[in-house]
Amino acid sequence: MELLEKAKNYVTEKLTNVAVPEATIADVDLKGFGLDGITLLAKVTVSNPYGVPIPIGEIAYAVKSNERVIASGTIPDPGSLKASDSTHLEVTVKVPHSAAISLVRDIGGDWDIDYTLALGLIIDLPVVGNITIPISYQGEMKLPSISDFFSGTSGEANENVEVK
Repeated sequence: MELLEKAKNYVTEKLTNVAVPEATIADVDLKGFGLDGITLLAKVTVSNPYGVPIPIGEIAYAVKSNERVIASGTIPDPGSLKASDSTHLEVTVKVPHSAAISLVRDIGGDWDIDYTLALGLIIDLPVVGNITIPISYQGEMKLPSISDFFSGTSGEANENVEVK
């Protein structure tokens, strides 16, 4: 029994000291808007300490304003992390126009919304299994005016994640 306890403590100690990939959100920009919603582009950098590429199973996201979730979802199979290097991801998040407009009480005279973007990168580490790397970013979203819809300045996103 004592040998089993020592083995369990050894494995626990080794797993708590395992290096894991680290991620940061460098910036979030308004990529586009249209009648279906607002598109945010998060620029994420993930460093992989391992000498092998690691697949990202999915990216879970939530956009919150005033502690209310205004958009959430997952992006399946966004690619892999480069071996022993940093991977730059461009994660596209859609906020339905109806959700953004429902936040009228938060909109000030400058027609913006304070928000928090929370991302969870779910990766599959050999031996350890799936882990989630949580990251978040706080910012301010400037809502387009009605005249912006007719000026032809809106853009639309084609992909959810671009790996660079």
